[in-house]
Amino acid sequence: MERVVEVVPEAGLHARPAAKFVETANEYDADITVAPVEDGESGEAVAASSMIAVTSLGVKNGEEVRLVAEGDDAEAALDALEDVLSTPEQGEGEG
Repeated sequence: MERVVEVVPEAGLHARPAAKFVETANEYDADITVAPVEDGESGEAVAASSMIAVTSLGVKNGEEVRLVAEGDDAEAALDALEDVLSTPEQGEGEG
């Protein structure tokens, strides 16, 4: 299964959002990869379970990623990861 999702957190896939993304990916019994999408084409996919790999993609706010999951929990994993990527960061008040 796969899904293309826009990255909403202001920090993109760095720092706190990336940690939450990797933590969520590791909760599921599925092989999950994430790849940046540019002009409709996917870049190199990396393991969603690796903080170093995920942050190395350099995905910024407003950019899209392609999530691919295979395994027993694939659909649930994609739903949860889409939720992480579609939710603005909490606690980062401006002011």
